[in-house]
Amino acid sequence: MQGYGRYEPLDPKLLPPLFIAYRTDLAEGTEVFHNNIRARWEMGDLVVVEAMKYWAGLTVQVRDLLQRGEKDKIAPVINAGFDKRRAIYQIGQGNIRMVEAARACGASAQFTGSGGAIVGTYSDEAMFTALKNKLEPLGIKIFTPQIV
Repeated sequence: MQGYGRYEPLDPKLLPPLFIAYRTDLAEGTEVFHNNIRARWEMGDLVVVEAMKYWAGLTVQVRDLLQRGEKDKIAPVINAGFDKRRAIYQIGQGNIRMVEAARACGASAQFTGSGGAIVGTYSDEAMFTALKNKLEPLGIKIFTPQIV
């Protein structure tokens, strides 16, 4: 075991269209202060340990889909990652609204880290425009990253 994960390079050309959105009124999710996930992990809490294994499995699924050229199938996997997080973390309503607003447009959405920002996939420019129109009135900035 390396203690820090295993990283594998992927060709950025395999990726579907991605967006990043972030709340302008929040630098970090309030759940950072209200959760003890690391301590629960270190104590061997089965709920947390199983969730970590679940997320690792989702990562493998996404990698495999990308390598097979099935990028249109990763949105449900990304959504499943957030759904599991929501099941074991206390997440602020503002952060939940951000994810739900993106999903209402047909996009996938998952936190980039602790909250306050999400990353997801969208299918085309019409969906990206819908995302902008839905998120920006909520005080959420959105952009497409340049991955090289």
